[in-house]
Amino acid sequence: MSVSIKTPQEIEKMRIAGRLTSEVLDYIGPFVKAGVTTNELDRLCHDLIVNEQQAIPAPLNYAPGGHTPYPKSICTSINHQICHGVPSDKVLKNGDIVNLDITVIKNGYHGDSSRMFYVGEPSIQARRLCETTYQAMWRGINQVKPGAYLGDIGYAIQSFVEPLGYSVVREFCGHGIGAKFHEEPQVLHYGRPKTGLKLEAGMIFTIEPMINAGKKEIKQLNDGWTVVTRDHSLSAQYEHTILVTDTGFEVLTVSAGTPPPP
Repeated sequence: MSVSIKTPQEIEKMRIAGRLTSEVLDYIGPFVKAGVTTNELDRLCHDLIVNEQQAIPAPLNYAPGGHTPYPKSICTSINHQICHGVPSDKVLKNGDIVNLDITVIKNGYHGDSSRMFYVGEPSIQARRLCETTYQAMWRGINQVKPGAYLGDIGYAIQSFVEPLGYSVVREFCGHGIGAKFHEEPQVLHYGRPKTGLKLEAGMIFTIEPMINAGKKEIKQLNDGWTVVTRDHSLSAQYEHTILVTDTGFEVLTVSAGTPPPP
């Protein structure tokens, strides 16, 4: 696998794209409430990205091999939806949890981040799942430094969530990112320490664990995009874009409203 090492100029462009991505998540948070449709959230994000940021929403018309083009500008995954939920006229209701996944292209480079949002007051189970998933992402991020291995990231996440009774989705993972939306390497959220690719300064990739309250098995809906838990259990995900620095890591998807590390 050929993993690109980003130049200082590329890293600076990635910082800008990452900040813009995070600012979309800051902006949309107050609109996530009971009675709003996911189509409305999509429209608000699209208008901000295109008109204010003068940027491009990467998901819109994205069509990897074998997929129909994705029809919207963001992904909205509610409750038992794991990822790639397609915005629709579905109305959010009190107690829902929803993942909003944003990818912005600015000056040819991608920023990619997602957060969980609560609609009104979630159940204790739902809140605990989201908080655990956020901690799991950060346990993975904290492994990142030159000389560490991708397996260290996956192990840090898996060994944290599984003893709590949660499961890690296997079919979807983090990924390299830059001028392309999805590059090498694949960043698994499970694994063994000291296995896989050795990290080097200048690599940029996402860490985005998808954690299920029930079993790990998934299924894809007929829209060709939305992925759900097979047992209908709740699922949560958080995502940041990470740069490997000379001494550790830098989170590129940060802005004024980014939640602090746990």
